[in-house]
Amino acid sequence: MNSYSNKKVWQITYPILLSLLMENMIGLTDTAFLGRVGEVELGASALAGVYYMAIFMLAFGFSIGTQILIARRNGEGRFKSIGLLFQQGTLFLLALATAMFFASRYFSPTILQQFINSEAVYEATVQYTDWRVYGFFFAFVSLMFRAFLVGTTNTRILTLNSVIMVGTNIVLNYALIFGRLGMPQLGIAGAAIASSVAELVSMIFFIVYCRFKIDRKKYGLFRYAGFKPKLLGHMLNVSVWTMIQAFVAVSIWFLFFIAIEHLGETSLAISNIVRSVSALLFVIASSFASAASSLVGNLMGEGRQNEVIPLCRRIVRMCYTLILPLMLLMALFPSVVLRIYTDDAALIASSVDSLWIMLSSYLIAVPGIILFNAISGTGNTRSALVMDLIALGVYMLYIGYIALYRHADVAVCWTAEHIYAVVLLAISIWYLRRGEWKTKQI
Repeated sequence: MNSYSNKKVWQITYPILLSLLMENMIGLTDTAFLGRVGEVELGASALAGVYYMAIFMLAFGFSIGTQILIARRNGEGRFKSIGLLFQQGTLFLLALATAMFFASRYFSPTILQQFINSEAVYEATVQYTDWRVYGFFFAFVSLMFRAFLVGTTNTRILTLNSVIMVGTNIVLNYALIFGRLGMPQLGIAGAAIASSVAELVSMIFFIVYCRFKIDRKKYGLFRYAGFKPKLLGHMLNVSVWTMIQAFVAVSIWFLFFIAIEHLGETSLAISNIVRSVSALLFVIASSFASAASSLVGNLMGEGRQNEVIPLCRRIVRMCYTLILPLMLLMALFPSVVLRIYTDDAALIASSVDSLWIMLSSYLIAVPGIILFNAISGTGNTRSALVMDLIALGVYMLYIGYIALYRHADVAVCWTAEHIYAVVLLAISIWYLRRGEWKTKQI
């Protein structure tokens, strides 16, 4: 086999895509339901959601590093090593979930109070985070199952898992936010409880599926081998860079929303809506990027480094084929898209310009995201971190100038996405052309 065919790429990508789309529905349904409650709740869910994600991305970054190792071992045919990676990763993430849970419960109110101007938004944000942090335990474990399934290119079940998780979240959102189906009316706290319970259901599904449907003997998946600090240290040597990268990336998002909050509650509500729409496109690009990372890891394990760049080019073209028509429809019918999130006609009208600017950024972001993840897939996670920090540094300088110093319109603030995408793409192309990554051993 000379290379992974388009069909093979799609077979790996579409379950990731569908699962990420379904998981994105958790944030979308929270936004859509809370958009019917009020602007304060809508803005608070944006801040609380990104605050939660900043911590979640520490675990996500670790799982990506583990996925890279699993993909390399899968390509090398060292299947028993995969089970050991999964076990040590799960133990580490459970310990991390415990630490983050208690730290968040005790310190989040103080931290958030330092950043948020509006007292109403602050109180709603704390109310959300108090319940949302319970999801750490369930979501972190689910990330290890995802790393195993994506790294071994066994991705089909991700779709069903996500459908069940999102279905749970939608029903509980309806019941707990508005007090339906015999449940108490909890408002924004209900949205947080619904999301955490949905993640619990997802974790249980993964455990049951892998217990009965995966060849456990082949991978040694549930055979406890004890704590292995040397192996965990090796995993962290790869993963710590993706952990820092993922945490910093979402922390920058949090700071973006803090900057927007200083422009007013309406600007914050607009940005939450536009972010939710952007997440749909980001999911598409990320699914192809995740497939690229996994396939690059397998190619490297098989000693087929020369096929990496041609594969990346094809994956970029495939992503454009899917994402461009969707972007065009959103640009032509913005009110239809925005009405999903709010019934407020004035808020819809005020959000259109920001939506158009956000959409245009994906023309640059698609190749940037895919090539960047391909670099991580080679195992060069430290270099990837440095590259991302450069792009994020430029992004933050621009946001600080345009939002906090110039107090520009919220739509102008969204041009920061173009700045980040251009820098990330340029650095990724430069790095891949150098070719030093071809000799990376992990």
